[in-house]
Amino acid sequence: MAKDTQNLSDKSLDLIKKKSTINLVVVVFAFAIALASVYFTRIIVEQLKVRELGIMQLYAKSLEFTVNNQNSPDELAFVVQEITYRNNSIPVIQTNGIGLILGTKNIEIDPAISESEREDFLMNILEEMKLEYDPIEIPFRDEKGEVYDYQYIYYKNSVLLNRLEYYPLVQLSVIVIFGIIAYIAFNYSKSAEQNRVWVGLAKETAHQLGTPISSLMAWVEYFKEDETLKNSEIIEELEKDIHRLEMITARFSNIGSVPVLNYENLPAAIEATLSYLRKRVSKKVEINLSAKPSDIRARINKPLFDWVIENICKNAVDSMGGVGKIDINIKKSADDKIIIDITDTGKGIQKSKIKDVFLPGYTTKTRGWGLGLTLVKRIIEKNHEGKIFVKNTEINEGTTFRILLKS
Repeated sequence: MAKDTQNLSDKSLDLIKKKSTINLVVVVFAFAIALASVYFTRIIVEQLKVRELGIMQLYAKSLEFTVNNQNSPDELAFVVQEITYRNNSIPVIQTNGIGLILGTKNIEIDPAISESEREDFLMNILEEMKLEYDPIEIPFRDEKGEVYDYQYIYYKNSVLLNRLEYYPLVQLSVIVIFGIIAYIAFNYSKSAEQNRVWVGLAKETAHQLGTPISSLMAWVEYFKEDETLKNSEIIEELEKDIHRLEMITARFSNIGSVPVLNYENLPAAIEATLSYLRKRVSKKVEINLSAKPSDIRARINKPLFDWVIENICKNAVDSMGGVGKIDINIKKSADDKIIIDITDTGKGIQKSKIKDVFLPGYTTKTRGWGLGLTLVKRIIEKNHEGKIFVKNTEINEGTTFRILLKS
């Protein structure tokens, strides 16, 4: 039976790990698709940039041909019609040698603005073009072919190229946002399913415990009426067991619903739990509690919080093999959080296993389902809005669990 239980808990832990691995593979695959898409889009953008540069060089050559071949009207008409006017997408500004704007093409200018505003607008566009690409020179030649002046063609990316350039960022953003939404939705769905399982199991357990507890209570009342038994230690012990069962039922009932939190003296509440444990664990285990101040109060559900302390301490006793020391230290942090450190002198936890200790199915015992620390984490984080984690652990030296609560 112990072997079957261990195998089942191992399978449960393996299943959780496999699901995490599958999620990671899906995320990596989606990210790879996004990067591939961005990469190929960048290739297209670079190719379009080269194409537009070629168009602008041809545009400049056509202007150069036009200004230097005034005696060929048919050729000039062809150049103007087939080359110069065909550029209907790339913004262009033409300047003379000293930077004065001579003409523009494919730049939208508000017709309602004044001439000075128009000049300022075009100068701003020109400055942007200077930062984007180097200008293309148009040399002016005399009849002997000597260069006597220059004009310059400035340009920037067309609207289409700009859209393609920013498209990968938009695409990647959409993929990332979609991935985040899908991940949150998946985790919420999984968490909701787990919660339904927890709640159903807890309520059913509480319900099933109700009948034998009622029966035991009736038997105790019956024994009390018997003159030979009413002062017996048996009745006293039975009442203790019934009280214990009622507390367990309260725990399952609370974890299966929204628990009521009350302000409690935390050191006193923990000490009450430790007093119960000290009588039921090995005499070779020393359990100490210290608190500064001694009356730290916190909003807790006492039956559930007792369960947390009990589970961690029992795990510590098992880790120490029934011989060692457990120190519980309670204090307040600078930001008014309540810190509870539970330190044992057990065999410690392997560094590679720290992330697994709170997963369902993780256990180092031959008997056990590996649900104790899972319940602990749920009670602290879901029911008390706190945090619990392994603060420190060393092999063969011990482990410290830290609980953080709101004050």
